[in-house]
Amino acid sequence: MSLARIRSFAFSGIEAVPVEVQVQISSGLPAFLVVGLPDKAVGEARERVRAALTAMGLSLPPKRVLINLAPADLLKEGSHFDLPIALGVLAAMDVLPHDEVAAYAALGELSLDGAIHAVAGVLPAAMSASARDLGLICPASQGGEAAWAGRIEILAAPDLLSVINHFRGSQVLSPPEPAGTQPSEAGPDLAEVRGMETAKRALEIAAAGGHNMMLIGPPGAGKSMLAARMPWLLPDLRPVDALEVSMIHSVAGLLDGGRLVMRPPYREPHHGASQAALTGGGQRAKPGEVSLAHRGVLFLDELPEFPRPALESLRQPLESGRTTVARALAHVTYPARFQLIAAMNPCRCGYLGDAARACSRAPRCGEDYLSRISGPLLDRIDVTVHVQPVPPTELSRAPPGEPTAAVASRVAAARAAQTARYGNDGPASNAEAELGLIELHPEARQLAEGVADKLRLSARGFTRVLRVARTIADLAGVAAVRRADVAEALAYRARVLGRPG
Repeated sequence: MSLARIRSFAFSGIEAVPVEVQVQISSGLPAFLVVGLPDKAVGEARERVRAALTAMGLSLPPKRVLINLAPADLLKEGSHFDLPIALGVLAAMDVLPHDEVAAYAALGELSLDGAIHAVAGVLPAAMSASARDLGLICPASQGGEAAWAGRIEILAAPDLLSVINHFRGSQVLSPPEPAGTQPSEAGPDLAEVRGMETAKRALEIAAAGGHNMMLIGPPGAGKSMLAARMPWLLPDLRPVDALEVSMIHSVAGLLDGGRLVMRPPYREPHHGASQAALTGGGQRAKPGEVSLAHRGVLFLDELPEFPRPALESLRQPLESGRTTVARALAHVTYPARFQLIAAMNPCRCGYLGDAARACSRAPRCGEDYLSRISGPLLDRIDVTVHVQPVPPTELSRAPPGEPTAAVASRVAAARAAQTARYGNDGPASNAEAELGLIELHPEARQLAEGVADKLRLSARGFTRVLRVARTIADLAGVAAVRRADVAEALAYRARVLGRPG
C-alpha cells in the first residue's frame, strides 16, 4: 500500500480553507474513488486526471486508488482540485518524491492533454499557503497573481509534465514576478456636464465622504451621466483595501491578468438582477455585485424597477459592510463596504411635476412608484438630489463645467483629512464614522437636533446627517462642523418626493 499527501484549498468567502488531499493506492479491484464531500466538478476530476496521465504515456495502476479530501465534512467545490489530485496520485505511484510534494499546496484545472488551466482563487490561496510556510503550484498564467503573496516558493507550470520534470531535476520552473497593477484608464470628464451645479456639488460631497446618494429626475436629465463620473472622483485604494478587493475579484475569477485592483471598482447591474446576483449566492455561493463593488461604487439605475426582495437584501450590507450567504452546509461571508448611487424617475411615466407632460394620475402615480422602495432602505440614503433637465438653449450656450481633475483633488484632500483624523486603523471615510468622532460647534448641534426633531429623523438618519455635514466641513477645510454645514446636509436629507427623510 502506498500513501501520499498534498495540500489544496476550499473557499469560504475570500478565505482559503486548507484541504489535505490524501491518496492511497492499495490492492483490490481497479477503482478510482473520490471521497470527502466532493461536488460534481471534483468527482469528475478522476476522468481528467486519467486522461492527462494517458497523454504523458502513463497509466493508473490496476489497483484501488482512493482519494480523500480532508476535512471530510467541508464541501469541496470546483475544478481546481484536479492538479493536487493528479500530483498526489503521481507521488503515490512513486513518480514524484513524497516528501517534496507534501511541502506544497496546489490548485489548477487539468486539460485532457495535461495542460494546466487557470482557476479562481489563486491570490487568497497563495496568501494562505504563505501563512502556512507552504510552496504553491499553480497555472503558469496565474504565477504573477500568486507572486503577490510575497516570500513563497511558486511553481507556475504550463502543464503537468513540466511539474514532473521540475521535481525530477530535468527542468527548472523560474519563479514568477508579481503581475503589477491594473492600468488606470481615462474616464468621462465632469467638464462635459453643463449646468446642474447643485447635483455636481452633491456628487462631490458624496465622493469626499463615501456617502450613499439618490438622483431623482425625469428621463434624459443626466442622472446616469453624473453617476458614471463618480469613480473618477475617488482616490486610489489604500494598499490594504486594494489587496482585499483583489482577493474578492480573484475568487470571482475576474482578476484580469493577476494584476491588483488599485482603482475603486464600479458596478452597474441591470434592474432585472436577482437577489443572488446582487448580494451573492448561487450553487457555489459566488460573490454578488455588492461584494464586487467593495470599496467602490454600486450604481443602481431605475431603482424602483429592481425586484423588491433584491432591494431589501441591500439593507444589511449597507449597514454592516458585509453580506452573508446562508447555505445548508455553511454560511459564507463576503466584504461589502460599497457606496450606493441610485437613480430613479419621479414616477412611472417619468414626468411628475411637468404640467405639460405628466399623466392624469399625478401626483398619485409618483406616490405609487416610490412605494416600491421601503422606508428603511431610503433611510440609508445620505444625499438626495432632484436633477432638473437643462433647457436646450442653456445646454448649447453654457460654458464647460469644472474638470474631473480639479474636483478629484478636493476630494483627495478631504479624504486625506479624514485619514489624519481617524488614523489608518479607523474608519476609511466619514460614512463609516461613529457619532462620537464628529466635532460640532454648539450652534451646529442645536440646529441639527431641532430640525431632526421636526423632520422626525430616525437615529440612523440623524447620524447620517452629521456624517454628511462632517464631509462638507472637510471640503471647506475646517476642524469643527459649522451651522452652515449642518444646514446644507439637512437640505440633502429633508425630503424624498414628499416622504420624510
